[in-house]
Amino acid sequence: MAETTITPEEEPPALALPFIFLGDHVLYILTDLGRMGIFLFSALVGIFRRPFRFRELLKQLNFIGAGSLAVIFFTALSSGMVLGLQGYYSLHKFGAEGMLGSAVSLTLIMELGPILTALMVTGRAGSAMCAEIGIMRISEQIDALECMAIDPFRYLISPKFLAALISVPLLTAVFDIVGIFGGYLAGVGLMGVNSGSFLSGMQQSVTNHDIRLGVIKSIVFALLLVWICAGRGYLVQQIRGAGFGAESVSRVTTQAVVLSSISVLIFDYLLTAVLL
Repeated sequence: MAETTITPEEEPPALALPFIFLGDHVLYILTDLGRMGIFLFSALVGIFRRPFRFRELLKQLNFIGAGSLAVIFFTALSSGMVLGLQGYYSLHKFGAEGMLGSAVSLTLIMELGPILTALMVTGRAGSAMCAEIGIMRISEQIDALECMAIDPFRYLISPKFLAALISVPLLTAVFDIVGIFGGYLAGVGLMGVNSGSFLSGMQQSVTNHDIRLGVIKSIVFALLLVWICAGRGYLVQQIRGAGFGAESVSRVTTQAVVLSSISVLIFDYLLTAVLL
């Protein structure tokens, strides 16, 4: 058979190359979003399929939730104490030290608590989740599950989704409590703010709407981080530029952590603009 060759007349003009590159990139992004959308739908549906893996759920709750308590505790304590010191410095200029409790509690409950919890869980558990699923994909363990007629989403992915949706809001609550305690230590214990005014300001300023906003943010952030981290690992072989073997897992894990962190920050603004 005669070999087909491309003549110079058939090559695209140089001016069209940027548009070809842009179109190819846009098509890849849309295809990738479609794959991630199907992955999210399959993972959420897998939560309701029987038989349910309670042992795997408990294992993931221990890994994502209990395993993250230490980093959440120290991050919350340091953040709360810094807020207490900086809040006192700012409010002292206006003679409003009594509002320190209100400033610390609202900042933690509505913003810093959900955001920092999601970022810490992403760095600790999300990266491990992505690497674990990515290694299972490149070593064909997921393909083996499919060959044995075992749904990989119900067996592997869905327990991680459910555990994250349970653990992250609870970790956020722990972050808020420890952070407020840290602000109390810094403001009352170190700077001499009246204890009654700190607690009274916090009680009068924090409403159910503020708490509800923090809970909604924590649930959305939990869904985002487990979706992106697990999805990137599951689709590791279909991601452009990821490479092959162990290199692909390392690159995709880094990409998953970065994308999750950026998504958390973007959705924090969107949720605040809509629900505030």
